[in-house]
Amino acid sequence: MSQNNRNTLPKTRDLPMPAVVQQSYGLSEQSWKVLTEVTFPTAKTPEAILMALDYCKARKLDIFKKPVHIVPMWSAALGRNVETVWPSIMEIQTTASRTGVWAGMDRPVWGPDVTKTFTGRYKDDNEQWQESSVTVTFPEWVAVTVYRIVGGKRCAFTEEVYWLEAYSTAGGKNSQVPTAMWIKRPKGQLAKCGKAASLRAAFPEECGYAAEEMDGKTLDDVVDGSVIDGEATHWETDVGQAGDWFSGSSEQTPHVIDVSQIHPKVQKAVAELVRRTAAAGAWKAAYDYANQKFKGIDLTFALAELDKVSEVDPMASSALVKTDSTGMPPLSAKDMAMNQARQTLGHAA
Repeated sequence: MSQNNRNTLPKTRDLPMPAVVQQSYGLSEQSWKVLTEVTFPTAKTPEAILMALDYCKARKLDIFKKPVHIVPMWSAALGRNVETVWPSIMEIQTTASRTGVWAGMDRPVWGPDVTKTFTGRYKDDNEQWQESSVTVTFPEWVAVTVYRIVGGKRCAFTEEVYWLEAYSTAGGKNSQVPTAMWIKRPKGQLAKCGKAASLRAAFPEECGYAAEEMDGKTLDDVVDGSVIDGEATHWETDVGQAGDWFSGSSEQTPHVIDVSQIHPKVQKAVAELVRRTAAAGAWKAAYDYANQKFKGIDLTFALAELDKVSEVDPMASSALVKTDSTGMPPLSAKDMAMNQARQTLGHAA
Protein backbone atom coordinates (compact mmCIF):
# COMPACT_ATOMS: atom_id res chain seq x y z
CA MET A 1 0.00 0.00 0.00
CA SER A 2 1.39 3.37 -0.90
CA GLN A 3 1.63 5.57 2.17
CA ASN A 4 2.08 8.62 -0.04
CA ASN A 5 -1.34 8.12 -1.58
CA ARG A 6 -2.96 7.70 1.82
CA ASN A 7 -1.37 10.80 3.34
CA THR A 8 -1.68 13.17 0.39
CA LEU A 9 -3.79 16.21 1.27
CA PRO A 10 -5.27 18.81 -1.09
CA LYS A 11 -2.76 21.53 -1.90
CA THR A 12 -5.47 24.18 -1.89
CA ARG A 13 -8.46 24.59 0.37
CA ASP A 14 -11.81 26.07 -0.55
CA LEU A 15 -13.57 26.55 2.77
CA PRO A 16 -15.04 30.07 2.77
CA MET A 17 -14.86 31.94 6.07
CA PRO A 18 -18.33 32.43 7.58
CA ALA A 19 -19.12 35.96 8.76
CA VAL A 20 -19.60 34.68 12.32
CA VAL A 21 -15.86 33.88 12.53
CA GLN A 22 -15.01 37.58 12.53
CA GLN A 23 -18.03 38.66 14.55
CA SER A 24 -17.97 36.05 17.33
CA TYR A 25 -14.33 35.00 17.49
CA GLY A 26 -12.49 38.09 16.20
CA LEU A 27 -10.43 36.07 13.72
CA SER A 28 -9.02 37.51 10.51
CA GLU A 29 -9.09 35.87 7.10
CA GLN A 30 -5.43 35.00 7.57
CA SER A 31 -6.21 33.22 10.85
CA TRP A 32 -9.03 31.34 9.12
CA LYS A 33 -6.57 30.26 6.43
CA VAL A 34 -4.25 28.88 9.12
CA LEU A 35 -7.15 26.96 10.66
CA THR A 36 -8.24 25.43 7.37
CA GLU A 37 -4.80 24.68 5.92
CA VAL A 38 -2.63 23.97 8.96
CA THR A 39 -4.63 23.27 12.11
CA PHE A 40 -7.49 21.31 10.52
CA PRO A 41 -6.28 20.38 7.01
CA THR A 42 -8.72 17.48 6.62
CA ALA A 43 -11.89 19.34 7.66
CA LYS A 44 -14.44 19.18 4.87
CA THR A 45 -16.88 21.87 6.03
CA PRO A 46 -16.64 25.28 7.74
CA GLU A 47 -19.24 24.06 10.24
CA ALA A 48 -16.81 21.50 11.64
CA ILE A 49 -14.23 24.20 12.33
CA LEU A 50 -16.93 26.37 13.91
CA MET A 51 -17.71 23.51 16.31
CA ALA A 52 -14.03 23.37 17.26
CA LEU A 53 -13.96 27.16 17.72
CA ASP A 54 -17.05 27.06 19.90
CA TYR A 55 -15.57 24.32 22.08
CA CYS A 56 -12.24 26.12 22.50
CA LYS A 57 -13.92 29.43 23.28
CA ALA A 58 -16.07 27.85 25.98
CA ARG A 59 -13.08 26.04 27.48
CA LYS A 60 -10.70 29.02 27.12
CA LEU A 61 -8.27 27.06 24.94
CA ASP A 62 -5.94 28.24 22.18
CA ILE A 63 -7.35 26.57 19.08
CA PHE A 64 -4.09 27.06 17.18
CA LYS A 65 -2.44 24.61 19.58
CA LYS A 66 -4.95 22.05 18.30
CA PRO A 67 -6.51 20.95 21.59
CA VAL A 68 -9.28 19.23 19.61
CA HIS A 69 -9.42 17.18 16.41
CA ILE A 70 -12.08 16.92 13.73
CA VAL A 71 -12.80 13.24 13.16
CA PRO A 72 -15.17 11.95 10.43
CA MET A 73 -17.28 9.09 11.79
CA TRP A 74 -19.84 6.92 10.03
CA SER A 75 -23.41 7.28 11.27
CA ALA A 76 -25.64 4.30 10.46
CA ALA A 77 -28.69 6.33 11.46
CA LEU A 78 -27.91 9.07 8.93
CA GLY A 79 -26.30 6.81 6.33
CA ARG A 80 -23.29 9.11 5.92
CA ASN A 81 -20.10 10.34 7.57
CA VAL A 82 -20.50 13.02 10.22
CA GLU A 83 -17.70 15.41 11.15
CA THR A 84 -17.27 15.20 14.92
CA VAL A 85 -15.05 17.12 17.31
CA TRP A 86 -13.09 15.23 19.97
CA PRO A 87 -10.60 16.51 22.57
CA SER A 88 -6.97 15.60 21.96
CA ILE A 89 -4.94 13.85 24.62
CA MET A 90 -3.39 17.26 25.37
CA GLU A 91 -6.84 18.71 26.12
CA ILE A 92 -7.73 15.77 28.37
CA GLN A 93 -4.50 16.32 30.32
CA THR A 94 -5.35 20.03 30.53
CA THR A 95 -8.78 19.17 31.93
CA ALA A 96 -7.23 16.91 34.57
CA SER A 97 -4.67 19.55 35.46
CA ARG A 98 -7.35 22.20 35.95
CA THR A 99 -8.95 20.11 38.71
CA GLY A 100 -5.98 20.91 40.92
CA VAL A 101 -5.75 17.33 42.17
CA TRP A 102 -3.83 15.68 39.33
CA ALA A 103 -0.61 14.41 40.90
CA GLY A 104 1.40 13.17 37.92
CA MET A 105 1.65 10.23 35.56
CA ASP A 106 4.19 7.41 35.19
CA ARG A 107 5.91 6.40 31.98
CA PRO A 108 4.03 3.79 29.93
CA VAL A 109 4.70 0.12 30.67
CA TRP A 110 4.72 -1.95 27.47
CA GLY A 111 3.65 -5.49 26.78
CA PRO A 112 5.58 -7.81 24.40
CA ASP A 113 5.90 -6.92 20.73
CA VAL A 114 3.61 -8.64 18.25
CA THR A 115 3.98 -8.77 14.47
CA LYS A 116 0.85 -9.15 12.40
CA THR A 117 -0.08 -8.79 8.72
CA PHE A 118 -3.33 -6.98 7.98
CA THR A 119 -4.96 -7.69 4.64
CA GLY A 120 -8.12 -6.07 3.40
CA ARG A 121 -9.63 -2.86 2.12
CA TYR A 122 -9.15 0.75 3.11
CA LYS A 123 -10.60 4.04 1.92
CA ASP A 124 -8.24 6.42 0.14
CA ASP A 125 -8.46 10.23 0.21
CA ASN A 126 -11.10 10.12 -2.53
CA GLU A 127 -13.33 7.84 -0.43
CA GLN A 128 -12.64 4.93 -2.80
CA TRP A 129 -11.99 1.41 -1.54
CA GLN A 130 -8.51 0.02 -2.23
CA GLU A 131 -7.00 -3.40 -1.51
CA SER A 132 -4.02 -3.48 0.83
CA SER A 133 -1.67 -5.72 2.77
CA VAL A 134 0.61 -4.31 5.46
CA THR A 135 2.74 -5.85 8.23
CA VAL A 136 3.01 -3.99 11.54
CA THR A 137 5.03 -4.69 14.68
CA PHE A 138 3.33 -3.30 17.75
CA PRO A 139 3.23 -3.74 21.55
CA GLU A 140 0.47 -6.11 22.62
CA TRP A 141 -0.66 -3.72 25.35
CA VAL A 142 0.27 -0.64 27.30
CA ALA A 143 -0.40 0.27 30.94
CA VAL A 144 -0.30 3.86 32.19
CA THR A 145 -0.60 4.94 35.81
CA VAL A 146 -2.16 8.31 36.66
CA TYR A 147 -2.13 9.80 40.17
CA ARG A 148 -4.86 11.84 41.85
CA ILE A 149 -5.09 13.35 45.31
CA VAL A 150 -8.04 11.70 47.07
CA GLY A 151 -8.73 12.56 50.70
CA GLY A 152 -5.26 14.08 51.00
CA LYS A 153 -3.54 10.93 49.71
CA ARG A 154 -1.84 10.32 46.35
CA CYS A 155 -3.80 7.46 44.77
CA ALA A 156 -2.81 5.49 41.65
CA PHE A 157 -5.17 4.67 38.77
CA THR A 158 -3.87 2.20 36.17
CA GLU A 159 -5.56 1.03 32.97
CA GLU A 160 -4.35 -1.49 30.38
CA VAL A 161 -5.17 -0.88 26.72
CA TYR A 162 -4.63 -3.53 24.05
CA TRP A 163 -3.37 -2.52 20.62
CA LEU A 164 -5.74 -4.76 18.65
CA GLU A 165 -8.71 -3.33 20.56
CA ALA A 166 -7.62 0.30 20.26
CA TYR A 167 -6.07 0.79 16.82
CA SER A 168 -7.90 2.82 14.20
CA THR A 169 -8.88 1.24 10.91
CA ALA A 170 -8.66 2.98 7.57
CA GLY A 171 -12.21 2.13 6.62
CA GLY A 172 -14.18 2.02 9.85
CA LYS A 173 -15.51 -1.29 11.13
CA ASN A 174 -15.64 -2.65 7.57
CA SER A 175 -11.85 -2.67 7.42
CA GLN A 176 -9.08 -4.36 9.40
CA VAL A 177 -6.24 -2.32 7.87
CA PRO A 178 -4.69 0.21 10.30
CA THR A 179 -4.63 3.90 9.45
CA ALA A 180 -1.36 5.43 8.29
CA MET A 181 -0.67 6.98 11.69
CA TRP A 182 -1.09 3.67 13.53
CA ILE A 183 1.27 2.04 11.03
CA LYS A 184 3.84 4.82 11.38
CA ARG A 185 3.59 5.26 15.18
CA PRO A 186 2.24 2.01 16.65
CA LYS A 187 3.64 2.75 20.13
CA GLY A 188 2.98 6.47 20.14
CA GLN A 189 -0.69 6.14 19.26
CA LEU A 190 -1.25 3.35 21.78
CA ALA A 191 0.47 5.44 24.47
CA LYS A 192 -2.03 8.25 23.88
CA CYS A 193 -4.92 5.81 24.25
CA GLY A 194 -3.39 4.42 27.44
CA LYS A 195 -3.03 7.89 28.92
CA ALA A 196 -6.62 8.77 28.01
CA ALA A 197 -7.98 5.58 29.57
CA SER A 198 -6.12 6.11 32.85
CA LEU A 199 -7.08 9.78 33.01
CA ARG A 200 -10.73 8.72 32.60
CA ALA A 201 -10.31 6.24 35.44
CA ALA A 202 -8.83 8.91 37.70
CA PHE A 203 -11.17 11.71 36.61
CA PRO A 204 -14.41 10.04 35.44
CA GLU A 205 -16.48 13.22 35.73
CA GLU A 206 -14.03 15.46 33.92
CA CYS A 207 -12.29 13.39 31.24
CA GLY A 208 -13.84 11.66 28.23
CA TYR A 209 -12.56 9.80 25.19
CA ALA A 210 -9.73 11.23 23.10
CA ALA A 211 -9.68 11.85 19.37
CA GLU A 212 -6.84 9.35 19.07
CA GLU A 213 -9.22 6.66 20.35
CA MET A 214 -12.09 7.59 18.06
CA ASP A 215 -10.27 7.94 14.74
CA GLY A 216 -11.45 5.16 12.44
CA LYS A 217 -14.41 4.26 14.66
CA THR A 218 -18.12 4.73 13.93
CA LEU A 219 -20.76 6.60 15.92
CA ASP A 220 -22.37 3.22 16.58
CA ASP A 221 -19.23 2.20 18.48
CA VAL A 222 -19.67 5.07 20.94
CA VAL A 223 -21.31 4.06 24.23
CA ASP A 224 -20.50 6.79 26.74
CA GLY A 225 -17.93 8.85 24.90
CA SER A 226 -17.68 12.62 24.54
CA VAL A 227 -18.53 13.08 20.89
CA ILE A 228 -19.44 16.59 19.86
CA ASP A 229 -21.32 16.31 16.58
CA GLY A 230 -23.30 19.52 16.43
CA GLU A 231 -26.60 17.67 16.85
CA ALA A 232 -27.21 18.32 20.56
CA THR A 233 -27.57 22.03 21.32
CA HIS A 234 -28.43 24.22 24.25
CA TRP A 235 -29.76 27.75 24.54
CA GLU A 236 -28.28 30.71 26.34
CA THR A 237 -31.48 31.40 28.25
CA ASP A 238 -33.05 30.43 31.56
CA VAL A 239 -33.93 26.75 31.15
CA GLY A 240 -35.91 26.61 34.36
CA GLN A 241 -39.23 26.69 32.50
CA ALA A 242 -39.96 23.86 30.11
CA GLY A 243 -42.17 26.13 28.02
CA ASP A 244 -39.15 28.20 27.00
CA TRP A 245 -37.85 25.20 25.09
CA PHE A 246 -40.72 24.89 22.66
CA SER A 247 -41.93 28.48 22.48
CA GLY A 248 -39.95 29.22 19.33
CA SER A 249 -38.30 32.38 20.66
CA SER A 250 -36.14 34.04 18.03
CA GLU A 251 -33.72 35.32 20.68
CA GLN A 252 -32.32 31.87 21.49
CA THR A 253 -28.92 30.98 20.06
CA PRO A 254 -27.81 27.33 19.69
CA HIS A 255 -24.40 26.17 20.86
CA VAL A 256 -22.76 22.76 20.86
CA ILE A 257 -22.93 20.86 24.13
CA ASP A 258 -19.70 19.31 25.39
CA VAL A 259 -21.09 15.86 26.13
CA SER A 260 -17.88 14.94 27.96
CA GLN A 261 -19.20 17.08 30.82
CA ILE A 262 -22.32 14.88 31.08
CA HIS A 263 -21.89 11.88 33.38
CA PRO A 264 -22.44 8.52 31.58
CA LYS A 265 -25.25 7.67 34.03
CA VAL A 266 -27.04 10.88 33.10
CA GLN A 267 -26.57 10.12 29.39
CA LYS A 268 -28.10 6.67 29.88
CA ALA A 269 -31.00 8.07 31.92
CA VAL A 270 -31.73 10.67 29.25
CA ALA A 271 -31.53 8.05 26.48
CA GLU A 272 -34.08 5.92 28.37
CA LEU A 273 -36.32 8.95 28.87
CA VAL A 274 -36.22 9.77 25.16
CA ARG A 275 -36.89 6.14 24.20
CA ARG A 276 -39.91 5.84 26.46
CA THR A 277 -41.25 9.21 25.38
CA ALA A 278 -40.98 8.35 21.70
CA ALA A 279 -42.81 5.07 22.34
CA ALA A 280 -45.59 6.58 24.46
CA GLY A 281 -45.87 10.03 22.87
CA ALA A 282 -45.97 11.64 26.33
CA TRP A 283 -43.92 14.71 25.41
CA LYS A 284 -45.32 17.18 27.95
CA ALA A 285 -44.74 14.66 30.74
CA ALA A 286 -41.19 14.12 29.52
CA TYR A 287 -40.32 17.82 29.56
CA ASP A 288 -41.88 18.24 33.02
CA TYR A 289 -40.07 15.16 34.29
CA ALA A 290 -36.72 16.44 32.92
CA ASN A 291 -37.17 19.78 34.67
CA GLN A 292 -37.81 18.00 37.98
CA LYS A 293 -35.11 15.33 37.60
CA PHE A 294 -32.13 17.26 36.19
CA LYS A 295 -30.37 20.54 36.92
CA GLY A 296 -27.80 22.77 35.22
CA ILE A 297 -26.01 21.37 32.18
CA ASP A 298 -27.65 17.96 32.76
CA LEU A 299 -31.05 19.60 32.30
CA THR A 300 -29.78 21.44 29.22
CA PHE A 301 -28.60 18.16 27.72
CA ALA A 302 -31.87 16.34 28.53
CA LEU A 303 -34.05 19.04 26.99
CA ALA A 304 -31.88 19.21 23.89
CA GLU A 305 -32.13 15.44 23.39
CA LEU A 306 -35.92 15.61 23.75
CA ASP A 307 -36.03 18.48 21.26
CA LYS A 308 -34.11 16.47 18.68
CA VAL A 309 -36.68 13.67 18.71
CA SER A 310 -39.81 15.77 19.20
CA GLU A 311 -38.94 17.87 16.13
CA VAL A 312 -39.30 14.81 13.88
CA ASP A 313 -42.29 13.24 15.68
CA PRO A 314 -45.61 14.47 14.20
CA MET A 315 -47.41 13.45 17.41
CA ALA A 316 -45.18 15.57 19.63
CA SER A 317 -47.00 18.90 19.29
CA SER A 318 -50.42 17.44 20.15
CA ALA A 319 -48.97 15.39 22.99
CA LEU A 320 -47.41 18.49 24.52
CA VAL A 321 -50.89 19.98 24.82
CA LYS A 322 -52.85 16.91 25.92
CA THR A 323 -50.52 15.34 28.52
CA ASP A 324 -50.35 16.88 31.99
CA SER A 325 -48.61 14.12 33.97
CA THR A 326 -45.27 14.95 35.58
CA GLY A 327 -44.15 11.33 36.03
CA MET A 328 -41.81 9.25 33.91
CA PRO A 329 -43.42 8.54 30.50
CA PRO A 330 -45.15 5.14 30.70
CA LEU A 331 -43.62 1.93 29.45
CA SER A 332 -44.88 0.48 26.20
CA ALA A 333 -46.64 -2.90 26.22
CA LYS A 334 -43.45 -4.52 24.98
CA ASP A 335 -41.37 -2.91 27.73
CA MET A 336 -43.88 -3.98 30.38
CA ALA A 337 -43.73 -7.56 29.15
CA MET A 338 -39.92 -7.50 29.18
CA ASN A 339 -39.84 -6.12 32.71
CA GLN A 340 -42.28 -8.79 33.91
CA ALA A 341 -40.11 -11.48 32.31
CA ARG A 342 -36.99 -10.10 34.00
CA GLN A 343 -38.76 -10.06 37.38
CA THR A 344 -39.92 -13.65 36.89
CA LEU A 345 -36.40 -14.78 36.00
CA GLY A 346 -35.02 -12.85 38.98
CA HIS A 347 -37.40 -14.58 41.40
CA ALA A 348 -36.62 -17.97 39.85
CA ALA A 349 -32.90 -17.36 40.37
